[in-house]
Amino acid sequence: MKRCHLAYIACGAALVSAGVGAVPAAAAHQTLVVRPGESIQKAVDAARAGDTVLVLAGTYHESVLIGTNRITLRGVGARTVVRPAAVKTGKGANGCAKNGAGICVLGTKTRNVKGVTVADLTVTGFTRIGVFGMATDRMTVRHVRALDNGTWGIAQERSTGGVFRENVAERNGDAGIFLANTIKEEAGAYDAGRTLVEHNRLNGNRIGVTVRRLRNVNVVDNGIRGNCAGVFVVGDENTPKAGHLTVARNRVLENNKFCPKTPRLPVLQGSGIVLTGVERTRVTGNHVRGNAGKSPFSGGIVLFKSMVGATGENNRVDGNTLSANAPADLVNTDTGKGNSFTRNSCRASKPAGLC
Repeated sequence: MKRCHLAYIACGAALVSAGVGAVPAAAAHQTLVVRPGESIQKAVDAARAGDTVLVLAGTYHESVLIGTNRITLRGVGARTVVRPAAVKTGKGANGCAKNGAGICVLGTKTRNVKGVTVADLTVTGFTRIGVFGMATDRMTVRHVRALDNGTWGIAQERSTGGVFRENVAERNGDAGIFLANTIKEEAGAYDAGRTLVEHNRLNGNRIGVTVRRLRNVNVVDNGIRGNCAGVFVVGDENTPKAGHLTVARNRVLENNKFCPKTPRLPVLQGSGIVLTGVERTRVTGNHVRGNAGKSPFSGGIVLFKSMVGATGENNRVDGNTLSANAPADLVNTDTGKGNSFTRNSCRASKPAGLC
C-alpha cells in the first residue's frame, strides 16, 4: 500500500507562481494505492474523509468494510476483481465477510455514513451480496461489475440519495439491483431521497431491479434482459405506502428465464415491469418486448394486487411501447382505484381496452 498526493500539488504550484501561496498540506486529499497481494481493508482503515483507495489490477480475496464518510474505493476497471477469501471466515473476519458480502458501506442506527463511492471494479462469487450499503447517504456505485453472487449483485437498505449508474449486474441469485427499506422487520415505506438507478445493464438475474417498500426512487434508462422478471416495484399493507416512484425509458426485453417459487413469491417467468401494492408510481416511455410466461406476474407491464392483499392506487402507465408480451402487453389484475393506462403503443391487454 502506497500513499500519494492527488493533483492538488499541480494546483498549489500554479498558485505559488501567481503569488497567491500554496495550498496547505492538510487540505490535500490522499490516494492510497493497493497492489496485488496487499490488503484493501488496511488501506480503507488508513483512509480519512475525502481520500481515495485506488486498487490496481489483480484479484483480491477479501471482504471490505467502509464506515468513514467520503471515502472513494476505486479499481482500474474490470481487471480489479474482489472475490471471497480463500479460507472460511472466522473470528477475525469483519462484518461484511460474515454477511457473505464483498464490499459493504455501513452506517449505524443513529448515523448514516455519507458520500462514499465504489467504482470501477468487479465483485464476484460472494454467497450473498456483491456491494451492499446500509444506513448510507449519497452512496454512489458506478462502473461496477457484480457477477454470480448468491443473492443480490448491488443492494441498499435504509438509505437515502443513492446513485447506481452504469453498472453491470449479471447472474445473481435474486436481484441484480435491490433497494429496500429493511428486510428484517415489517415497516412502512422509507423515503429514499431521490435514489437513482440509471444506465445499468441487468441480465440473467432472478429479477433485474427490485424496489421494495420505498418512496422517491427513479429507475431510468436501464437495459434489462434475460431475467425471470425485469422490474419489480413492491409494497404491502404497511404505512406509509410504497410509491411516488418513476420507472422510465428502460429497455425491458425477453425476461423469460424460469425461476421456481419461493416462500414469498410464486414461480417467476416472463415478467417485464410489475407494480404490486404501490401508489402514485409512473411507468412511462419504456420499451417492453418479448416477456412471456405463465406466472401470475407474466406480461409486459403488470399491475397486481399484492400477495398480502394491498391494492395499488393512482398509478399511471403511459407512453410505453410494448410488443410480443404474453399473456398480454398490459395486464391489470389489481382492484385499486385511480390506476390509468394512456397513450401506450400495444396490441393486447387483459382486460381488453387498456391499449
